[in-house]
Parts: sequence; C-alpha cells; structure tokens
Amino acid sequence: MAKRSSLFLRIVEGKNLPAKDITGSSDPYCIVKIDNEAIISRDDVIGKVHITQNLLAEHPKGFSGWMNLTEIDPDEEVQGEIHLQMEKVTQGNTRKLRCTVFDARGLARKDRNGASDPFVRVRYNGKTQETSVIKKSCYPRWNETFEFDLEGPTVDKLCVIEVWDWDLVSRNDFLGKVVFNVQELESAQREEGWFLLHPDESKPRVDTGNLGSLHLQVYLRDEMVLPSSFYQPLIQLLCQEVKAGTKEGKVHLITLMDETTTAERRQDVAINLVKLFLGQGLAKELLDLLFKLELDKTSEPNTLFRSNSLASKSMESFLKVAGMQYLHRVLGPTISRVFEEKRLIELDPSKVESKDVGCSSLHWIQSESEIIQQSAQLLQSYLTDLLASITQSVKACPAVIRATFRLLFKRVGEYFPEEKDQNVKFVAVTSFLCLRFFSPAIMSPKLFHLRDKHADARTSRALLLLAKAVQNVGNLDAGISRAKEAWMSPLQPAIHQGVAQMKQFILQLIDIEEKEELDLQKALSLQTQVVKEGPLFIHKPKSKGPLLAFPCKKLYFSLTSEALTYAKMPSAKKSAFIPLANILAAEKVEEKSFGNSHVMQIIYTCQEGQADTVYLQCKCVNELNQWLSALRKVCVNNSAMLCSYHPGIFRGDKWSCCHQKDKTDVGCDKTRHGVTLKEWNDPLDPDLEAQLLFRHLVGVQEAMREKYEELVTVENRERVCLSQSEDPENVDGPIRLFQILLDLEEAHRKEVSRTRDGASQDQNCLVQLRT
Repeated sequence: MAKRSSLFLRIVEGKNLPAKDITGSSDPYCIVKIDNEAIISRDDVIGKVHITQNLLAEHPKGFSGWMNLTEIDPDEEVQGEIHLQMEKVTQGNTRKLRCTVFDARGLARKDRNGASDPFVRVRYNGKTQETSVIKKSCYPRWNETFEFDLEGPTVDKLCVIEVWDWDLVSRNDFLGKVVFNVQELESAQREEGWFLLHPDESKPRVDTGNLGSLHLQVYLRDEMVLPSSFYQPLIQLLCQEVKAGTKEGKVHLITLMDETTTAERRQDVAINLVKLFLGQGLAKELLDLLFKLELDKTSEPNTLFRSNSLASKSMESFLKVAGMQYLHRVLGPTISRVFEEKRLIELDPSKVESKDVGCSSLHWIQSESEIIQQSAQLLQSYLTDLLASITQSVKACPAVIRATFRLLFKRVGEYFPEEKDQNVKFVAVTSFLCLRFFSPAIMSPKLFHLRDKHADARTSRALLLLAKAVQNVGNLDAGISRAKEAWMSPLQPAIHQGVAQMKQFILQLIDIEEKEELDLQKALSLQTQVVKEGPLFIHKPKSKGPLLAFPCKKLYFSLTSEALTYAKMPSAKKSAFIPLANILAAEKVEEKSFGNSHVMQIIYTCQEGQADTVYLQCKCVNELNQWLSALRKVCVNNSAMLCSYHPGIFRGDKWSCCHQKDKTDVGCDKTRHGVTLKEWNDPLDPDLEAQLLFRHLVGVQEAMREKYEELVTVENRERVCLSQSEDPENVDGPIRLFQILLDLEEAHRKEVSRTRDGASQDQNCLVQLRT
C-alpha cells in the first residue's frame, strides 16, 4: 500500500501587472515552488501568490479564481530545517536551559555564489549567544551547545533560535527561525528533532493591491494505492468486457462510463483506460470497442469523431502515449527548421503590419503582396518537407498504432459502405493523426517536448500557419480552407498534392497482414520502452568510474525500462549502461558545486558493489526536472533507494554542502523520490491507473445505476435476475462492477482507519511572477 499525492496547478492568465521595463511593459513568467522555497532571482520579482494547504482543504474539488499578487519581504523568504535539542538540566542548585544546535539543511541561497554563510543566534531571557559562521554552505554543521539560566525574578516563556546569513559589507540576511515555549519543556524531558524554519512575521503584512493578480486553477489529490491483488477483480472485469465486445440487448460497461463521465473528466478517464489496457496488451481491443460504440451513435459521417467523446479522447491519448517517439521522428526536423530560420511568414493581409513592409533592406522595399508571396513559398517548403517525412514513416510507426488504424479504417468502411462515403474512412484516420496529433504538436511543440521553450511571436505565427495547412490536408478537401479562410488560397496547390500523398500514406500504413502484425507486436514486446533520451554534459570530479573514464564530455543518454545507457552519438552503439536496479538516488546538485545550474547527480552501485556518483548537466531547468522525474519513476520499485544524500560534491577533504570530512558519511539532506512530473510517457503503473479509475467510478456510480436502469430492457432485466441467481459470472458487467466497487471501498476504509494516526506533512505552494 502506498500513498501518492499529486498537485495540479494551471496558471491561466494575469492582469493589471506593473511595468518593469523601460518600454512601459513587462515580460512576465511564473515559477512554481513547493514547501516554502525562497524567492531569489536575478530578474525583477513582481510579486507572489501563496497557496496554503488550508486553502486546498477548503476546496476539495479544486480552487479556481483570481488571487492578488503580494509584495515580497526578504525576511519572509525562508526555507529549510534545523536540527536542535532543547532540554532543562540541573547543575547543583541551578536550573538551566540547554540548547544544542547540530546542523541545518536546505537553507535559502542568499549569496551570488549559490550558497550562504549561515550562523545561528539563540535568544532567551534577554541574553543572546551565537554559533560560528560556516562559509558557503546551505547544509551547515555546528554541533555547538548554549546554556541559559532559568532562575530569576522574570523568566521568558519563549526561546527564539534564528538562522542568519553573515555578510561582510551589507546587513545580514534572515534565513528563518524556530520558537520554543520553554514552560512546556518538562524538567526530565528533552526535545530533539528537525524543525521547519519559519519566516519573521513580526511585521504586519501590507497588501498594496497594485501588483496585479493571477488566475489560477489548483487541485490537490491524495491517492491511497492498495496492493495489486485488490485491483485484480476490477481489471479482470474491464478486460472481460472489452474482449466480449458488444452484444444484443446487453448494456455495456464502457457505454455507461461514456454516458456518465463529464466533459471535464473525460480526458483523465481516457488516459487511465488507455494506460491500463496498454499494460494488459489490450489497447487495440479497447479502442476497437470504442469505435463500434461511437459508430452505433453516429448517423451523419461528417460528425464522426468530431466530438470530445470517450472514443475520441481515448484515441487521442493512445497516440500520445504510444506514438510520442514516432511524433518526434516525423515532426522534429521541420519544427527545428522553423525555429532556426525565424522567418517572417504571414498570408493574412489584415495581419501584415506596417513595420514588416519595407524592412528587408535600405534599397529594396517589400510590398504587402511580396511578403505574402514569400510567405507562401516558405510555408509550401515547410509543408513539402513535413509531408515527405510523414509519407516515409510507415515502418517507423509503432505496430500497435498501425493495427489500430487498420481496425478504425475497416469499421468506418463497414458502417459507411456507399460510394459517396468512400472518403469517410480516410478522414477517420486523419482526424486523429493530423487534427489531434500532428497539428497540436506543431502549434505547441514545447507541450510535446519537441522544444525546450515556447516559440516567440514570429515563430509561433509560422507554426500556426503550418498547422492550419496540415489540418487542411487532414480534412482531405482542399476547398474547405478556401471557404473559411480565403487568404490560405496560395497554399492550395501544395495542399491538393498533400491530400493525394496522405491518402496513399494511409493505405500503406494500414497495409499490415495479420502475421506481420503478430511479428511486429512480438518484436515490439521484446524492445525496451524508452522513457527519456537526449544529450547531457558530464562533470568529472576527481573520482573513478566506468562513465567518468569515457573520453567525451558530452554524451547521448537513453533511459529505458531496464537501464540508463549512453554513447557518443544517438546512432552509435550504446557503450555502457547503469541497470535501473543499481540506481540509489537521482537528485539536484547545488549550483556552486560546479559553477553551473541544472546539474543532477545519479547515485548508483557500480560493478564492485560500491556506491558511485555521476554528475550530469542539463541545458535548462525544465530538462533537469524531466530527467529527475523520469529517473525517479522508473526506479519507483527499487528497494535500496537512499533516504539522504549530499547536494554538494566532495572536493579536497570535505563535502562542499555540509563540510563533513568523511566521504562515506550519511547525506545531509533528504532525498525526494516521490517528487515527479506527470508526463504522457510515464512508465505504465497498472495499480495506480486502476486506483484512479476506481476513484472515478465511485464518484459516478449512482449516475451509472440510474443510466443502467434506464437502458436495460424488461426482457434483459428478467435475464439478469435469472442469471444472477444461477451463475454470477453471467451477470451484466455493470451489476458486477457495483459489487467490486463496494469491496474496494471497504478495503480503503480499513487502510484509512489503520493509517489515520500517521503524521502528515504540511505543504505550501508558492507561485512567483518575474520579469
């Protein structure tokens, strides 16, 4: 049994933000931080929004609304913990308060070197004592003890322990404090542990109200995932329903799920179903069933798969999960070309700005028509390259996707066999492949991990026009774009040619024999799943190891479901690897360690059985987070994962983070195995997907009961009652589902009751807005 918490945050928009640039505007972006991480940036910080766990508890279904940005007080920007021991002792006839300051971890970085120079100030009963200053460390270790008299006419109730960053020139920076009530300490009892540092809230907060606001959507979800055996009845029932398909007079369980799932939840349910059935090897069968159910409800071919039904959302999710590498291979070269060339492209005369006309040179003034003509040529070039990449990608397309498209093509052809509807089966394929897969990735390549950053305004417009062209090709009707957007007419020859290419490509894509499909599926099952890949730079401290001996500093890494491999080039044979079972931790590295940001460390067991560490630098913070997330997900079942680590490096004779002298000493900070990102290419986790489906089904079970009573016929009702009394296995899927849900609810109640007394750690979410 495992408890998994997920925080979903969507930053929708901002308004009334102050101007920070000399142009009278700002270039705003947001950073999300968890657990009181301090705000320190070289950019101008506009303000922050503080989301507490109490706010999330008040909105169990999620919070959506505007929140005002508040001014940032340096004394409130704290993070980290301090290890203390407080006790009352008696020495002769004198009673004393003894405070031992051991160490601290995760302190805020206040200096430009990426660290701080921390010391501790202990204040009690009008007296103050201080520790020594530990230079350049966010994980200092003091091991110093202070004593204060408890005798006297007036004795303070509170003892204040403050952590400060020492500065030679400017004033010291506040790093946080802990306050103890001395009277609550028993004379024969001492209190020891790690204590969260708190901000200085002695000054009243001032909400100026003129920093603007952010529109946020936030949802905190806790999932208690039971052992696999608890979910087997649910998984088996779903698989039986899919294998059985549709039957005359029978209410199908998938139909009830489709009818009772709201539009807001349909995407989540679709991805859960797709991942669950991919793990069971039945994704193609699930989608085929959804195709049939959707076709049964469709009478007009022009509306087929145009709505956001469960079938449409499931197919869309399936392509993202199973075809992301294929997408990168097909779109990657053209997307990179658009980003690198950064050409002005515009076909709509109303959007050609005056500043664009005549901007090419001092001697040649471009007219509006010339800009549009040049744009049409560039777009045609991009579209030609992209279509060539698509038409040559048949063998690169995963076998399970090809087989699914073949079923879709076949089913639609059976439902619409007339000659006038011959295009419908082609459009059914392109409605998913082009309109719901290729085009969204072209418009927002960052969301599909095709680029690290969002496009600038000019590149974004070029991508949008290219996506429109691909959509027109996917519609298989060159006249549609002329009717809606006449200014797209310069691309009509290229689109008309693309339609012919696309139809030929689809025929090749679905031309897969049963035996060939089985062979491809077998070969696919033998291949390891690639979770994450890309180039990384190696930092080589004075250490040994198989990877550190590699002659090249920049290597191409590939994280699969079995190992982390690397080679000199993507196409080169993998030279070495670290088995996933040998990985002990994947964590961030302090910026000051190598003088570079975005460095991670992978601690693993080498062939000699000893722990070793490799330090890898990513090109941006997003890439760093994606690599850490991917590594932690594939190692989620490793039993030997470390509980602590050193965020610095061992240089000379000590650790740069905590200054410990022993290289093999216990780490000074806790590892963060559970902190991951939700991505389309997450490793399949059948227990989690089953739990998410169970939670959804529990929420709609009353609506499913009502819908079942509405759909079931009188004759079928009699058959259900008879079969239920004679053979429970013949009972309709919905009836069996309701009993399974009751059993799972009871199992969860028992687990919740057993763990109710467990401590829960408060979490805060902080959204910063910078420019």
